[in-house]
Amino acid sequence: MKNLLEKVRSIFAALGSKLRRTSKAVPATSEPITKPRAQGAKRKVDRFAVISWVVTLLFVTGSLGSAIIYKNSRATTYIPVAQPTSPTASESSNAGQAQIAAPVTAGSGGGFSSIARKLQLKTNIPERERYESTTYRVSRGDAMLSIAEKFKLKSETLLYVNTQLEDNPHNLKPGMELTVPPVDGLYYTWKDGDTFESVAEKFATTADEIMDFPGNRVDLTDPKIDPGVTVMVPGGSRELRSWEQDLQTNGRGVNTGTGEISGNACGGGPVASGFGWPASAHSISGNGYGPGHLAIDIQANEGEPVYAAGAGIVTMAQGGWNYGYGNVVQIDHGNGYVTVYAHLSSINVGLCSAVGQGAIIGAAGNTGNSFGAHLHFEVRVGGSNINPYDIVQ
Repeated sequence: MKNLLEKVRSIFAALGSKLRRTSKAVPATSEPITKPRAQGAKRKVDRFAVISWVVTLLFVTGSLGSAIIYKNSRATTYIPVAQPTSPTASESSNAGQAQIAAPVTAGSGGGFSSIARKLQLKTNIPERERYESTTYRVSRGDAMLSIAEKFKLKSETLLYVNTQLEDNPHNLKPGMELTVPPVDGLYYTWKDGDTFESVAEKFATTADEIMDFPGNRVDLTDPKIDPGVTVMVPGGSRELRSWEQDLQTNGRGVNTGTGEISGNACGGGPVASGFGWPASAHSISGNGYGPGHLAIDIQANEGEPVYAAGAGIVTMAQGGWNYGYGNVVQIDHGNGYVTVYAHLSSINVGLCSAVGQGAIIGAAGNTGNSFGAHLHFEVRVGGSNINPYDIVQ
């Protein structure tokens, strides 16, 4: 607007200059002598300048008035803004978060509406499903159970896939690299004559599980797998080697209540009426009970006392490797149950000793096939392992 006023003013000034140049130029030497203005005399008003300013003001006033009239003549469009409904329980918990209104142009072009959005300072990236295996390097303090939980798998799945463990979770060592499959199950290399149904039956799963798994890349219009191709068998399982059976179950002997599991010279003795925890802690530090590990690994530091879970007779108190058990104690409780305590750092009882529930029989350690002190605790009935959680109080 300022530039416009200046331009109009310059036009009128130039026009005035032309109008004033009506008389012929007179040399400076011929000009009449000017007399000083008498005191109190009025200065002659430049009428042209006054007229130019008046015209300029009229032009500006007219322009502004036209703009105001045009703006007021347009119809105002009212865009109703949707009101929020009552917040849900999850939304009310985030009531303190700031809101951002994103402007949205109305369909008629006039006015704005908005959609409220929650401001999140941290972007939530959804976890993508994994269809390929990954590699995990074992660190000190890891156990089969903790690694399986980290990847949301069953511990036996890691035993199925990693043949270097030889179905024994105690073979896990720091620095070892494990193959971690995307889902529970196992890998299988397709052979001539295999069908989806035969492979599914072999590993106790269904043909649809194999065909529908995206990682197997099966063309469902013509489902087939070439021999030599390794596929994932989701939900599949196989028999695991029971290393616990390498350590023979020792009973009291003939006609002593437990029966002839593997009798020794020990005679009768106290009979357990109940079972308690064999360590001060009641938590798992390594592997729980399940296929491939028919025991529980109880939290126990090196040298902490190990207690008899129930009254009975000591039928084994033996140091050495003992199939990876290390220093081991067995107690026959006279009621069909035998308990096993392994990886001990020391043994405080002798063969055929009578013990009561809670008696100190040794100290926790790290002997045998173990890394990291803990108490390996088993419960056997008739020579077969059962879950210790089913009997300890």
